[in-house]
Amino acid sequence: MSTDYTNESQQRILKVVLALFSDVVQGVSPSALARAVDADAPKITRDLDNLRTAGLAERDETTGLWRLTPRLPQQAVKVFAAIDTAQRRVDEARQRFTRT
Repeated sequence: MSTDYTNESQQRILKVVLALFSDVVQGVSPSALARAVDADAPKITRDLDNLRTAGLAERDETTGLWRLTPRLPQQAVKVFAAIDTAQRRVDEARQRFTRT
């Protein structure tokens, strides 16, 4: 028995987040986001409002463009730090096993 828990609006908001990574400095217009995720403007407006509420996106009031807050990119930095730590452990283990 297979259960499909996929939810269209949740999938769309995840696509919006990924689209926001395309320009974390200047930001992305709502219309560009709508094209990127193949959604209409009201849905993008709701998604962006939910991302703002969650502290994941912000609107530049000067340009009207949306960008990620530092919150998600900071998580990416943590991922790379964990990978670096794991790599050091692997390197240390390799040295222990290859010493002559």
